[in-house]
Amino acid sequence: MRISLEPIGYVRNSRLEAEDDDWGGVVSEIVLADSMGADALRGIEEFSHVEVLFYFHGVDEAKVVRGARRPRNNPEWPAVGILAQRGKSRPNRLGLTTAAIIASEGKVLRVQGLDAIDGTPVLDIKPVMREFLPRGEVRQPAWATELMRAYWG
Repeated sequence: MRISLEPIGYVRNSRLEAEDDDWGGVVSEIVLADSMGADALRGIEEFSHVEVLFYFHGVDEAKVVRGARRPRNNPEWPAVGILAQRGKSRPNRLGLTTAAIIASEGKVLRVQGLDAIDGTPVLDIKPVMREFLPRGEVRQPAWATELMRAYWG
């Protein structure tokens, strides 16, 4: 089966490289594609956050991981499957981030904390609703907590 997706927009920001940390202060604009209606974002500003699904377009197919690896190649952390981490070298190169909404004007959505570089194709935007957040306790291994310590800055 082959799936074909068309970007609904593109990221505009000052980050040109996919760096590992300090994404929390990054302000981005998601500029909707010409194919999207002028009112596609209507009502989005009533929400505090959005989930942004995007394509890691800067990852070379040859660097895609389909098995296990050490996150950030850190020898202190265990080798875990690519599906048990959030690295960019994923099989379909999809990223998903929850970002805070700053403003919406026409076909431009300004957000903070989107960990996507300038020019990144956006595949979907969804408002964050409490009812879709995890029900119950969220747990994670110690290496994940350590990895994320400086991620948002």
